[in-house]
Amino acid sequence: MVLTEKMLDEILNYLDNSVSNLVKDTISSPEFQMESGDLKQFLSNQYDIRLTNLLQGKNSNVHHLESGMKNKTIQRKEALLTGIIKQGRI
Repeated sequence: MVLTEKMLDEILNYLDNSVSNLVKDTISSPEFQMESGDLKQFLSNQYDIRLTNLLQGKNSNVHHLESGMKNKTIQRKEALLTGIIKQGRI
């Protein structure tokens, strides 16, 4: 399936919320006490896994995205993780 910009935006918005909620749950859990670099890597991996799963739900994958969409996804991921770090959440 070919994704539209609107569909991708919906997926990315969902991912932003999902990872933000994961941050809240992770930093409040004693099981996930880790250094900020490790936590950032964990969140990055979770973002990628969740993106893959959401795209599979649309019968697509990252390799099917146009280069502009791939760039948009990368930029949104970096902006999210940078925002989390700047807020001191990790």
